[in-house]
Amino acid sequence: MGWASLKKIKETKIIASIYMEIYKHRGMPQTKPIVSIVNVVSSASIDQKMNLVEIIKKFPEMEYNPEQFPGLVFRLTNPKTATLIFRTGKMVCTGAKSEELSIASVNKVVQKLRKAKIKIKKDAIISVQNIVSSINLGGKIHLEKAARTLPRSMYEPEQFPGIIHRMIDPKTVILLFASGKLVCVGAKKETEVYRSVHQIHSLLEEKNLIIYDQ
Repeated sequence: MGWASLKKIKETKIIASIYMEIYKHRGMPQTKPIVSIVNVVSSASIDQKMNLVEIIKKFPEMEYNPEQFPGLVFRLTNPKTATLIFRTGKMVCTGAKSEELSIASVNKVVQKLRKAKIKIKKDAIISVQNIVSSINLGGKIHLEKAARTLPRSMYEPEQFPGIIHRMIDPKTVILLFASGKLVCVGAKKETEVYRSVHQIHSLLEEKNLIIYDQ
């Protein structure tokens, strides 16, 4: 792992610790949101055409069914991810639990292809597209009141049991459930996840929309 990746990990941990300290010293109940990254989706390109038939011959354990899906599924066990490879040279990696692991997975796939004598001229250009996270706030949310109070929110309990709340900065979508569980989607950096959680947690407390378990 390069210096840039290590620096990014350090920065993310520092920001997360700052948010936790903010919660600790605001006179609030001693509850900390538990944030878990459950899936990172990245796109990548190597800027050349790929012969998927050649790849499946070299890696027969992988999945390639062009009649059903145009991409080849290249699975890794460490990190446990699946990278879709298309004839255009485009790739999509899913399943990683962090930005760094997602990027490392794509680079590992490219490395494996090169070792198998598949010519790849350029290194992959990788971009994180979506980070999906689950959050536990440790309390119950008053959904009906929250739906009336939170801006840019939609709540239709007959169709979906949670509130769909859209944030402006960072540009994420948060699903809120009565149990105090949240799902955050749309972030492109882990720091955006923590910022989103901090903002919604603060707003719920400010508006008395969350009740903590005793």
